[in-house]
Amino acid sequence: MKSENISKFLINNILYICLLIMIVIIAVISPSFLSARVLSDVLIQSAPKILLAMGMLVVIIAGGMDMTVGRLAGLGAVIAGTLAQQADYYLKFWPGLGELPIIVPMLVSVAAGLMVGAVTGIIISKFRVPAFLAGLGMQLIIYGGNLLFLKKAPNNSQPLAGYKQSFVQFGTGSFMGISYLIIVALLVMIFVFVLLNMTTLGKNIYAIGGNREAAKVAGINAFKIDMFVYMLSGALAAFAGCMLAARTGSANAAFAEGYEMDAIASCIIGGASFAGGIGNVPGAFLGVIIFSVINYGLTFVGLSSYWQFIVKGLIIIVAVALDMRKYSAKK
Repeated sequence: MKSENISKFLINNILYICLLIMIVIIAVISPSFLSARVLSDVLIQSAPKILLAMGMLVVIIAGGMDMTVGRLAGLGAVIAGTLAQQADYYLKFWPGLGELPIIVPMLVSVAAGLMVGAVTGIIISKFRVPAFLAGLGMQLIIYGGNLLFLKKAPNNSQPLAGYKQSFVQFGTGSFMGISYLIIVALLVMIFVFVLLNMTTLGKNIYAIGGNREAAKVAGINAFKIDMFVYMLSGALAAFAGCMLAARTGSANAAFAEGYEMDAIASCIIGGASFAGGIGNVPGAFLGVIIFSVINYGLTFVGLSSYWQFIVKGLIIIVAVALDMRKYSAKK
């Protein structure tokens, strides 16, 4: 019986154990990997992905999946980038528009994310299109629209740049030594944690994901829950794009390409289930950190970035296999 418990523990925590082993190996090869600077860099790089994972977590708990978040982050970056440029920038996207307070590009991006999320929610909930296929279709629409938007003269499909200093400062500055991006990610995690664990809405999200038909019988409006979770995911994805644009000082339509898979895998690694009704904020956060350590750590020790795709692919396969195993055991 004892050996069975040990075996079960190892299987359920194999990815965390692998992460620990990976950190130890990287630290042995390059001891400076465990420095405070590297930890800060990992968290800063993780911040936009944390927002994507938090939105995805709420969707997965409700029994859905949002494949649009990567392209939505790219859209958010482009919208924010076109509105955050300096007045005298020679390739200003809106030549007649003066400099705006940085809150304006952020709010416009979030509004766009909310609208796209609402459309996705309607397609999935009202028209009964499978979430995966609806997301793939919306991905193409968002990406194509983004490319057409950037093609406008005088930009002519050039990467956006020339941001005003206050916008760049949001992505690169800090408060009391803590990056603004880390602070934003922490506030979003607190918000989602409170939403899921301390509100009636959060309980209804878990209920819809756990057993949709029973939740409907209990009087929970499934359509409203679907709309909320996809709109929240869309808003967080678009704002993550703002963070990426501010940190890098540029933006283009390909920003955050493939980030939706990282977000999904982070949630599954963190204990969420494709079956719905299961998931938590700390677990999703740890999932994001696992991928960030892989990306940063392999580069840190000089390995080709191509290895990242192989390692991440293996982790996704193992995570989904473990999720299916746990779901089968539960049934």
